[in-house]
Amino acid sequence: MRTAVLPLLSLLAACAGASGQGPATPPPTAEGSCRNEGLDRFIGQTASAAIGADMLRASGARTLRWSAPGMAMTMDFRPDRLTVSYDGKMVITTARCG
Repeated sequence: MRTAVLPLLSLLAACAGASGQGPATPPPTAEGSCRNEGLDRFIGQTASAAIGADMLRASGARTLRWSAPGMAMTMDFRPDRLTVSYDGKMVITTARCG
């Protein structure tokens, strides 16, 4: 049993990193930030690829993330990302940057 635990502990230590801190340099920031202004007009519309493209253009975001009902999502903030939530009938309920 002891021999099976040691390799697992070394893997966990490797994942934690030598200093226990994040990277030495922050990740690059995307050019141009997403803007929330004007996104309310999409609330109530049916989610589709065409609507998503329109929302990207309207917000200035570089990335679109769809959020389905009950879907787990990361909470990291990205200034270049638009997150759009929809309900079980594919109706857009929220649209926000980050």
